Amino acid sequence: MRDIKRRRQSIASTQQITKAMKLVATVKLQRAKQQAERSRTYFRCMYDTVTDLLAKAGNIDHPYLRPGQANRKAVIVITSNRGLAGGYNSNVVKLITQGKLKDEELLIYSIGKRGRDGLRKKYEIKEDYSDIIEEPAYADAIALGKEVLDAYLKGEVGEIYLAYTAFKNTVVHIPTLLKLLPVDIAEQKPDEAEKEAFKAPMNFEPKEEEALDLLIPKYITSLIFGGMTEAVASENGARMQAMDSATSNAEEMIEDLSLLYNRARQGSITQELTEIIAGANAIS
Repeated sequence: MRDIKRRRQSIASTQQITKAMKLVATVKLQRAKQQAERSRTYFRCMYDTVTDLLAKAGNIDHPYLRPGQANRKAVIVITSNRGLAGGYNSNVVKLITQGKLKDEELLIYSIGKRGRDGLRKKYEIKEDYSDIIEEPAYADAIALGKEVLDAYLKGEVGEIYLAYTAFKNTVVHIPTLLKLLPVDIAEQKPDEAEKEAFKAPMNFEPKEEEALDLLIPKYITSLIFGGMTEAVASENGARMQAMDSATSNAEEMIEDLSLLYNRARQGSITQELTEIIAGANAIS
């Protein structure tokens, strides 16, 4: 009975913690969800606009658009600094270690300690930007984007990828690997309505080299910042679900232990009554 009571008290204490963590994650989720929804339109529009622009502009000779000669690939991996979020962090790590890049020579730019710790045994961690995931800021995305672009121009890496968790809704979070450079131009046949648009000449003002010097860094920065806002919303959604599940499991365990405790207590009382009655009969 004493062991059952101690275990029940321990689980009840854990349940209070999981309840508190669920409430905190819920409040953070609302704020992160609003920020992700505000930036999502620009995030997606920037990607679609750049790929569509380059598809219609034809072959442009620009350092940002040339296929990299280096075999190494830079991957910006966005995870969290804390656990207790279900499979949120492990799904992003698996996206790298078990996805299409698993056999490649990768250079990791880590945003989040969990991703850094999960990948450092297999890949080189070039830079650790774990602190910026706590409060994502556009200025941090600018600094990171400049660093990966410099590595691309210097020939240290041949491709740049972004690995993050896309936020669809509170319960659906999708691990996503997005290629940033060289820009992937969708190889889709245009429908009849788009054929004439593809025939139209694409003019740049200022010149295309100068325009792309301005456009591509903004494109990289926007995608990194958008990935961070989506990841923060996904993290808090995943943590809220995990803590809700943990609280429900604790409740079930407490009910089972309470039943065992009551049975043991009833058995102890019955045994004591039996001994008292037997002793009274022996005296009489």
